[in-house]
This record gives sequence, structure tokens and C-alpha cells, in this order.
Amino acid sequence: MKTLSCIFLLSLFCGQAHSLEESSFCKALVPGEYILPAEDGTWTWCMAPIYDEKGKLHIFNSVIPKKGSWIKHSKIVHWVADQPEGPYTFVEDLFSSDDASYHNPQVSMAGDTYVLVFLLNRYRDANGSKQEVGMATAKSLDGPWTESPLNPVIPASGEMNGCQIVHASNPTFVVTPEGKYRIYYKSMTDKLPLKKGFREISFAESDQIEGPYVNYEANPVISYADQQVDIEDPYAFFYEGMYYMIVEDRRGVQNLLEGNPIPADQIRNGGYRPGLIYKSKDGINWGVPEIGYQTNEIYFGDKLARSERPNILWKDGKPECLFLACHDEDPTAGYFLKIKNWNVE
Repeated sequence: MKTLSCIFLLSLFCGQAHSLEESSFCKALVPGEYILPAEDGTWTWCMAPIYDEKGKLHIFNSVIPKKGSWIKHSKIVHWVADQPEGPYTFVEDLFSSDDASYHNPQVSMAGDTYVLVFLLNRYRDANGSKQEVGMATAKSLDGPWTESPLNPVIPASGEMNGCQIVHASNPTFVVTPEGKYRIYYKSMTDKLPLKKGFREISFAESDQIEGPYVNYEANPVISYADQQVDIEDPYAFFYEGMYYMIVEDRRGVQNLLEGNPIPADQIRNGGYRPGLIYKSKDGINWGVPEIGYQTNEIYFGDKLARSERPNILWKDGKPECLFLACHDEDPTAGYFLKIKNWNVE
């Protein structure tokens, strides 16, 4: 099976490249506010928002000591508010350990169970800082939360395209129309050394929330690794009969697909460019992306910074806000955008 990137490379050679369209989702986004400032000595990152049964807003996000590293010292904390604008009240350090880093959470509800997936880095174990996918579940957003006994539910091991998986992180959880459970995640293999490798998007599936999760045999489902560009931070969801995935364009995939690739030595890694949104009937074949969201510079007139980690806040079954982490000089975790009258096409 040819990956999307290979198909598009052929189209570029055939002169069929064209500008990516701005999606109807992107057109529906309205600037909100920057939220969740960090305490002195720490920095905050990413926001996984969800309402409880009574309409209280809960956010789970990462907090990292400035003297430490997210690879070893990140923890997941819990906040509550009455509305996206806040004010926010700190609840607790939800997952914190001297032996592991808990990072990049995403929260969903499946039936009567809340599901939190996250990057789990047990850096003191035999893997030696292999980023993997962890999961915790609860019947209430107020807890108690229980880590899966199968953690990491998606380990950084196994085979993919004849190479060994060496990285599995930044997960997003989806319930399929058939009642199965999928975790899409950022994957990397040993085809290249880890620091020189390129991120791909893969998924694993299970018949039960807690797993075990089995990797899709034809992973990755989105890859531009052969062209030395990539995306990351997938947020996947099923809505109005279609799968969607919003991602950070980390290395200029838009430029590649438009037939004007950025020279490798000039690429600025990270979310310094608009994000992308993909659409799929089966969650496997993702087709041509469109522009999914713009930059902080466009929305707020601020100095261009990395807008990453997209997460949607849902209300009554409809998307209400898009939350984005922002790596700028401001101490907040990031900002949210209101989703107004999204015309699903």
C-alpha cells in the first residue's frame, strides 16, 4: 500500500500540486483568550478540555519545572472552571512521578468511562527514555483515576514497514462507529537515528477500552518521511459520519504538497505555520489535507510562536472550542478559539 506522501510525491512530479484550501473548520474559528498562566519556576503546556455531567469545565495539562525537562519531569495537573475564559481553580497534581514523565494528555468519554491518554516516559527503566503511550480511566472527572495495568498500552516496540518502532507518543483516543477503540499516535522507527527521524501517524485498535491495543498492520497511515517533512500532535475524532484529524504541520507539509518545498536546511521545526485538518471515511485513508487553523500571529497579532497540541472542547455533542498550546514568551499554557457555526461539508 502506498502512503499518502508517496502518492503526492508522484503528483508533484506530474505538475498537479495546488494550494491547500482553507477548511470550513478553519473558517469557523474565532479568537478567544490565552489561559492558564504558569506559576513562578514552571511552564505550562497543552490543554485537554472536557465538560462533566453538570457542565463544569475540566482541563488536564502538563506542568514542567523550568530547571527540569519535559522528558523527565513533566506532570499532568487538573483544573476546573465554569467557562473557557476561566477563572480556573487548581484541583490536583493528577499524575506525577520521580521515575516517569507524564506529558501531552488528551481526554475523552467512552460510554460511562472517562479516558485519559498521554505520553508516558519511564526514563529510569530498561528502555532508557523511550516515549510510549499511557492510559488512565475513571468514572468521574474528579477521580479516582486508575492507570492501566497494561501501560504502556502502546509500547515503543514492534515492527513497522520492516523497521523497529522506537517511539510512540502524543496519543488521541477515538471510539469508532463499530464500537471499537482506536488510539492514533506519533510513531517513529529506527529507519533513521531517532534525532534525525521523521514523525509519522499510526494507530492501534482494541475491542476494549483498557486494551490490549494492536497496531494496524499497514501503519503508518499518514507519512511524509521519505520527503523529510512531517506532522505531529494528532487530534482525531468522529463526527457527522466522518473521521477528522487536526495536526501540527511541523516541517512544512503544506509547502511540499503545494509544490514549493522548503529547503531542508531552512525548515524551522514546530508549529510556526498553520495546522492541517484531514478527513476520512474509514480513519485509514486520509486524502488531501486542508488548512485546519491559523497561527497566533493571525488570531491575536502577536509575535509568531509555535501553536501546537490541538484539542477540541465538546458541548452537547458539538465542537465548541479549539484549544492550542503556544510556546511563546507569555507564561500561559496557550489559547482557545471559539468554533462558530462550523458548516461540515
